[in-house]
Amino acid sequence: MLTRPDPVMDLWKTGSHPLDPIFAPRSVAVIGATERPGSVGRTVLWNLIRHPFGGTVYPINPKRRNVLGVQAFDRIQSLPEVVDLALIAIPAPGVPAVVQDCVDAGVRGAIILSAGFKEIGAEGVELERQIKAIAAGRMRLIGPNCLGIQNPLTGLNATFASHLARQGNVGFISQSGALCTSILDWSLRENVGFSAFISLGSMLDVGWGDLIDYLGDDPHTHSIVIYMESIGDARSFLSAAREVALSKPIIVIKAGRTQAAAQAAASHTGALTGSDAVLDAAFRRCGVLRVDHIDELFDTAEVLAKQPRPRGPRLSIITNAGGPGVLATDALIRAGGTLAKLSVASVEALNGALPSHWSHGNPIDILGDAEPARFAEALKTTLADPDSDGCLVVLTPQAMTDPTKTAQAVVETWRSSESSQPILASWMGGAEVDAGEDILNRAGIPTYRYPDLAARLFGLLWRHSYALKGLYETPTLTTNHGIDRASVATLLQTAQAEARSLLTETESKALLAAYGIPVVPTQVVATVEEAIAAANQIGYPVVLKLYSLTLTHKTDVGGVQLNLDDSHAVARAFERIRTGVTEKAGAEHFQGVTVQPMIRVDGYELILGSSQDPQFGPVLLFGTGGQLVEVFQDSAIALPPLNSTLARRLMEQTLIYKALQGVRGREAVDLDALEQLLVRFSQLVAEQPDIASIDINPLIASFDRLLALDARVILRAPDSPPARLAIRPYPTQYVWPGRDGVTIRPIRPEDEPLITAFHDMVSEQSVYLRYFHAIKHSTRIAHDRLTRICFNDYDREIALVAEMSSPDPKIIGVCRLTQKYALPEAEFAMLIADPYQGQGFGTELLNRLIEVARAEGLHRLTGEILAENHGMQRLCKRVGFQLKPTAEPGILSAILDLTV
Repeated sequence: MLTRPDPVMDLWKTGSHPLDPIFAPRSVAVIGATERPGSVGRTVLWNLIRHPFGGTVYPINPKRRNVLGVQAFDRIQSLPEVVDLALIAIPAPGVPAVVQDCVDAGVRGAIILSAGFKEIGAEGVELERQIKAIAAGRMRLIGPNCLGIQNPLTGLNATFASHLARQGNVGFISQSGALCTSILDWSLRENVGFSAFISLGSMLDVGWGDLIDYLGDDPHTHSIVIYMESIGDARSFLSAAREVALSKPIIVIKAGRTQAAAQAAASHTGALTGSDAVLDAAFRRCGVLRVDHIDELFDTAEVLAKQPRPRGPRLSIITNAGGPGVLATDALIRAGGTLAKLSVASVEALNGALPSHWSHGNPIDILGDAEPARFAEALKTTLADPDSDGCLVVLTPQAMTDPTKTAQAVVETWRSSESSQPILASWMGGAEVDAGEDILNRAGIPTYRYPDLAARLFGLLWRHSYALKGLYETPTLTTNHGIDRASVATLLQTAQAEARSLLTETESKALLAAYGIPVVPTQVVATVEEAIAAANQIGYPVVLKLYSLTLTHKTDVGGVQLNLDDSHAVARAFERIRTGVTEKAGAEHFQGVTVQPMIRVDGYELILGSSQDPQFGPVLLFGTGGQLVEVFQDSAIALPPLNSTLARRLMEQTLIYKALQGVRGREAVDLDALEQLLVRFSQLVAEQPDIASIDINPLIASFDRLLALDARVILRAPDSPPARLAIRPYPTQYVWPGRDGVTIRPIRPEDEPLITAFHDMVSEQSVYLRYFHAIKHSTRIAHDRLTRICFNDYDREIALVAEMSSPDPKIIGVCRLTQKYALPEAEFAMLIADPYQGQGFGTELLNRLIEVARAEGLHRLTGEILAENHGMQRLCKRVGFQLKPTAEPGILSAILDLTV
């Protein structure tokens, strides 16, 4: 009933952006402006003068009255107005004092072009610390050590580059100033335009997340391309990218792909996890497309701007020559795509339209003498084939070929089709195909001189589409099996009190069992008598293994399997193990022996683990396990927490996943159960920051059971801080039992079916009061809309739902908190199902939302209410809001100060 959010986003963004003073300044001061040839200060001032941006330029130079014919001032406080943007081009030691001057003068944005900071060592690091402390919360900074920024749409050239980028709809961000100038030169030759051209530098303040947010809100930016050297604030990047990627493609090229991360010797998971693989997993998790070559940055941006994303990996290739079709096929397969299999109807249609000796398969070779009409018929049939997800048309300029008329025929056929497939073209050749290429490009069909490049791009597009689909595919609800968090806390506290970083195997398995992960019963014993008693309790046959708390890793020295129902054999084995380890490592290392049932391995051996990444915190690993885990290296990585969809995506990235589905007569593993186990394991990792690494190896998976045979848990060192998850998990602290069997809790992706049913109980009048206009029921329950409502980034917004559990679960109210960008305040909104209005549920929801706002450190809540919505006005007054009129007739503003 409150505010006016977008009907899809449930969010209404108003007002200026904190980065507007940098990208759309009305006035700019150049600190360090000079006339010295070749200097940064002269170049950037001249760029601002010769490319008018509609604002005023003030040179700052205490030794001159004018610079390049423009009146100069001795310092920024001497200016006749408060400027929006300061460009700082002075030696690094003087920058902190200048930043202080800018803050004192009320400047809201600055770009530090100067070098000589952390890249030179400790002295530069200290300068950065001083600058950050001075500007924190009062002025936004880009740099230091950067080229600057350009806004081609306004003509702003706040860089020392020699040219201004062309206008376009691509936002480009780079950490490398040198690469910026190279890209700029290339773009001018290739006629590529930009909505923003940004050199980020050292990211002392403004980082990836800030800029992705800004360009995501910019209506002139249709896609974002990034050259990245370091991730910086991983959580900020992932949060912003996930928010933007669904509506605007984000394409990244990351330097340093081959640099491996340090490996954790005590963990299989750590040994198998490299920093670049983790980065790939992070990009997949937020919908970012990673490419390997600079030209792919802009090629994929062009395709995604012009064509729909493919709904599957199947590409149809139409060609008038066999060789290019083969090259395209190879590139497609390597990029993760597949050839579409022509349907029976398509083959029949092509038989009727093509010569009898066409290829009768895909690639569809329509022969070298193909005229435009033949291309058109093949394309028409392919676009209508439901088994095709995309189409590539390849033309080679043979003697009978007319590239220009063929291009016209392709465009007309495509436009008359109702297909949603993306279409790409490769017009091979030189000047004779230029006119045809131009026709295709102007029509919105991207063209490439080589078909393998086009096919590889389709594969990239499919991977991107697949990742996005996984992010917003409604998961199934995971059963928690009554997680016993209290026993886990006790277990960890006991180990920490004993100054142990390694849990015993019994403790490790108890921890897993507390999260509903089935384990083999295990006991650790210190004497022969304890071993015999454990064996008798567990039942023969049993397995005995050495367990040492003081060795750096577990060893099976002297380990034996006992198949005889003989307690004396247990005693002999125990002594054999003890003797073996004491001879190898000394008696002081002996801590005990594990006794567990001998399990017949009748399924697949898997590994499931977690280790710490220095940038992204805990990461998950799943794959082929057993003794040869590091030999096969068949594993995939994901970031916690997972839901059922993301868990399935993790499994699908491994080779063993095919076997798990059943091969050569073997029954398939219960993949749904394995999916749920992965979700619970990720929940364990997310909720237990004291765990540094954890391995389950092997995890036995068969058609009728999942069983953790061996587990190893290492705790973080007492002097190291708890790891911070790159993605904020479900905030369980905001779950409250309410009255009448109603629970108030944060919304989750699995709630989409309940939200659909909720809208069946909401009247058109309630919708009007909530959104200030009518929204059709079919629009309100559309999947694309509900995913954005249910899939919350809890760092950005938290929606509370009131759920009634009996007789069947149903949601009767929703209350949303959406934080304003970079400000300690948020907008709120609420909607109660009609049958439950006037019963106090709205009051309880709003009070709980206020509790959340305070806990999140917010200072202010705001919302807007229709003047005719008297019920909502009374509710807001009841919980402490102040109501004030707005400039818009018929609308009131509700404001709550959370600092009092």
